Amino acid sequence: MESVRKNILLRKRRWRVRTRISGTADRPRLCVHFSGKHIYAQCVDDGRAATIVSLSSLSKEFSGDAATARPKPNVAGAKIIGDIFAAKALAAGVRKIAFDRGSRRYHGCVEAFANGVREGGLEF
Repeated sequence: MESVRKNILLRKRRWRVRTRISGTADRPRLCVHFSGKHIYAQCVDDGRAATIVSLSSLSKEFSGDAATARPKPNVAGAKIIGDIFAAKALAAGVRKIAFDRGSRRYHGCVEAFANGVREGGLEF
């Protein structure tokens, strides 16, 4: 019963965030998702329903060698993914974004990811 209530609260939080945030061509929406094993991020233009830039810890950028090992879904890994995502977004011509944290609170991994993106040069 508790898990049903938790899922309902997560869904409500996700809806609340999405009603306030929408991506445009000038300021696309940066949505981030953390699963138990991986981190996913994408920049979306909601007007065209198109993904501009995407990155995950499963991407080809993270091969098996030690220099570019797959980041873990923790605070340190979120910061790494945020830095690399910012570089990809700047290369694609994205300068300003609207940050969509989904159903997660702005704390821990989400905060580390956002700080990595800011340090990489994107503006919220």
